[in-house]
Amino acid sequence: MNEILGLVALACGIIVGLGAIGASIGIALMGGKFLESSARQPELMNQLQTKMFILAGLIDAAFLIGVAIALLFAFGNPFVATLLANLPK
Repeated sequence: MNEILGLVALACGIIVGLGAIGASIGIALMGGKFLESSARQPELMNQLQTKMFILAGLIDAAFLIGVAIALLFAFGNPFVATLLANLPK
């Protein structure tokens, strides 16, 4: 049972870690492109900024969904119930 809980903890760390790396890279690329485009056409800066904040929220939402799934596995682990049901009595 400790092995399963350890593997679930490892999986939760991987889910959160890769999600954080992906969200960080995505927001960094988007921010860089925003700065490039606003430098080229400063008159469109307000429209681009609105779209950038909407996209940043969507990128963060995808990361937070991954965190929620990791928390589901960490605290409401469905694998432990299967393990306990199959233990010899």
